[in-house]
Amino acid sequence: MLLKQIFLGFTGLCAGGIIAAGVYAFLAIIGVFPRLMGRTGTRRHLILYETVIVAGGVLGNVSDLYEIPIPLGSFFGPLFLGIFGLTAGIFVGCLVMSLAETLKALPVISRRIHLAVGLQYMIISIAAGKLIGCLTYFWNGFGAQK
Repeated sequence: MLLKQIFLGFTGLCAGGIIAAGVYAFLAIIGVFPRLMGRTGTRRHLILYETVIVAGGVLGNVSDLYEIPIPLGSFFGPLFLGIFGLTAGIFVGCLVMSLAETLKALPVISRRIHLAVGLQYMIISIAAGKLIGCLTYFWNGFGAQK
């Protein structure tokens, strides 16, 4: 029984490592990290970026795997959750825009729907729709665990 658990644990860690490496490689290939460093003018902190990215991936996986509670109280808990949600949303937005730029999807979309001006408004309306959908989903308790 112990040998089986050791084997399953090792297999799970290897599979998780492969998936995480694939995700980070994908993010690096489409240029999310170099584009963010270029936009913010912080290329000189490359080692810090690498360290924070790896530490975030490892700590996120460990906290998800072991379900480590973070006791922050009734005030700091929702505040931390709000800040985390905001930063995660910004990261996902950067990821989507990097992918769209890489695939050159926005010019194709604007040509297909014959949009001469106002592409930025279309992007903002899509983002606002996603925001309203997410807020509706979570406020109505659809994402709650039962």
